[in-house]
Amino acid sequence: MSEALARQMPPVQYADTNGIRMAYYEVGPRTGVPVIFCHGFPELAFSWRHQLRAFEAAGRWAIAPDQRGYGLTGGPAGAENYDLEYLTGDLVGLLDRLGIDKAIFCGHDWGGMVVWDMALRHPDRVAGVIGVNTPFLPRGPVDPIAAMRAAYGDDMYVVWFQQPGLADAVLGTDVERSIRFFMRKPLLTLEQYQQLPAEMRTLALGEALKLYDAATDTQQFLTDDEIAAFAESFAATGFTGGINWYRNFTRNWEASAGRQEHVGVPSLMIMAENDVVLSPAMTEGMEAYVPDLERHLVKESGHWTQQEKPEEVSRALLDWLGRRFPNA
Repeated sequence: MSEALARQMPPVQYADTNGIRMAYYEVGPRTGVPVIFCHGFPELAFSWRHQLRAFEAAGRWAIAPDQRGYGLTGGPAGAENYDLEYLTGDLVGLLDRLGIDKAIFCGHDWGGMVVWDMALRHPDRVAGVIGVNTPFLPRGPVDPIAAMRAAYGDDMYVVWFQQPGLADAVLGTDVERSIRFFMRKPLLTLEQYQQLPAEMRTLALGEALKLYDAATDTQQFLTDDEIAAFAESFAATGFTGGINWYRNFTRNWEASAGRQEHVGVPSLMIMAENDVVLSPAMTEGMEAYVPDLERHLVKESGHWTQQEKPEEVSRALLDWLGRRFPNA
């Protein structure tokens, strides 16, 4: 573990699960229903450091793992080992190792896709679901990579990620610069972004990275110590493990054909006003699939909501949990 990360996190623990050794961080008394925090890309369990502190102060049980391919967990070679069957299976195994019957799963970015999928694949292990920025998205009629390529072109970041080794090498050339590039407040509001010409809304992050100057960036919200925690971790692991999640979009889509899409547990949707990738508008119609749903809008936040607006996110989480899952 990097020194920068260790200064801000509880002691790391490990659990053997689903063929990997998963690193995780735990706070609070082991009472009530635990919350499992699931991070996105390019993130770590460290992304939930503010919430872990808030939960510990509130006496709530919470666990944040470094997921498959990330941080101190790592993972096997081969993109096929990073589909949703494996990612959700890892969390089931973590529950088994810790003797937990059911948990509330809270996920941001890619972690949001994992936690909604947990409710479909393993409903007997899920007490509740919290999506942070990431809504429940029903299965689309076409391969999502084909749809993204048609809508945005080959430079759109998810399409770009499909090329073996390419984005991995680009992001790994200067890891600290890559982390600074990703984890910034947005320059524009969502409304301003949507008014740009279509050719400027292609989400071509690889092309944007070429032009990025960290020295003149005024949108940073992380401290240098926090940047170091992410950078030291990804310098050690590389980005391939996390990018491999994206390389299973088609595989996950094919595997989901014909299944029932219904989340039958209490759920909370936390939205970020200025997230241009996962906009609040994408949550419209969720009640058809997630009938027991509450919503909370975090204003003036971009994509990295639990880190940009940590106090508000923690309050929203603890308020909802206090009402729906009070500690015994």
